[in-house]
Amino acid sequence: MTQKTKRAAAESAAVEEGAPKKGAVATTLRRRSVLGAASLAGALALGAAAPAPALARPQTASGDARISTAFALPGAKVYPEGIAADPRTHTVYVGSYADGTVYRARPGRHEAEVFLPSGTDGRRTANGLRVDARGRLWVTDSTKGVAVYDTATGRRLAHFEVAAGTSARFVNDLALTPDGTAYLTDSSRGVIYRVTPRQLAAGSGILTEAYDLTPALRPRPSGTFSLNGITSDRAGRYLLTVDMTAGDLYRVDLRTGDVCRVALTGGDLKAADGLDLAPDGTLRVAHNATNTLTRWQVGADGTRARLTRTITDPSLQIPTTLARVPGRTLVVRSQFDKGGPMDPGTGTPTTFTVASVRGF
Repeated sequence: MTQKTKRAAAESAAVEEGAPKKGAVATTLRRRSVLGAASLAGALALGAAAPAPALARPQTASGDARISTAFALPGAKVYPEGIAADPRTHTVYVGSYADGTVYRARPGRHEAEVFLPSGTDGRRTANGLRVDARGRLWVTDSTKGVAVYDTATGRRLAHFEVAAGTSARFVNDLALTPDGTAYLTDSSRGVIYRVTPRQLAAGSGILTEAYDLTPALRPRPSGTFSLNGITSDRAGRYLLTVDMTAGDLYRVDLRTGDVCRVALTGGDLKAADGLDLAPDGTLRVAHNATNTLTRWQVGADGTRARLTRTITDPSLQIPTTLARVPGRTLVVRSQFDKGGPMDPGTGTPTTFTVASVRGF
């Protein structure tokens, strides 16, 4: 999720939590006005805090990477953000940041279908998505928390929300560890929430704050956000999460709770959004505003990472998240800069699609 998008949504959430209103307008109109007012401020914040990775590492064209279209998403204003692949069925799920719709792309299909319509369970936006080992789909809503669905029926199985009265919040992305625990980033508060299997079985509750990274984060400009993408190692020993403003990667030890900044060699993670860590230690990253993908080799203990590949290509259309599937990487083309939440007044989007990237 880009800095501009998150800033607008956080302000919208604050209004709905009881912040002073600037006029007696309907909720929908108020939200749109907040998005519009925030876009310029967000643009300045992003430009200052998240320069193109070229400032820190050499850029390359797509090179031998082959970028094509995996499938399309129906709708004129989808503005997708999150993606998740079910390894059991090879079905892919994509969420709309604009209205909370969740799409389902079946294997071999060239266009996705609506799986969970806009407004399902009151959800108005969909950010991070993951499918767990039992085939349950986790969907975050930046303004509320996370809901869990049965992928066979679409029935909601559980939901967890940020504690009432917590106005400054932006629940963004999530990761699942082998023991079935979910960890979620809050880009506004700089904390990581946790949902355990026992809590999931209970069906509902308040999101538990598991780790507060604010003491470790570098100071950031007012109005910008920190934690975004999150992933875990295969053994469930640690989490990796990115501070998109500072360009830092953090390691959270799941046994001790210790937090450390990962030593990066060859570049940084400014404007980084989605993360995907493969079992062999390959970390793939989508950098949204710079139309960039990077690949890193993470050390055995997760404390070091070395840049091994950079792809910058305008056809990525503001990539927000990515999912690794056999033989290729699927990348969400958000087009947030085409009349969307990144800049509501500029541009007209083309058909919304998910990219297929081979050789990355």
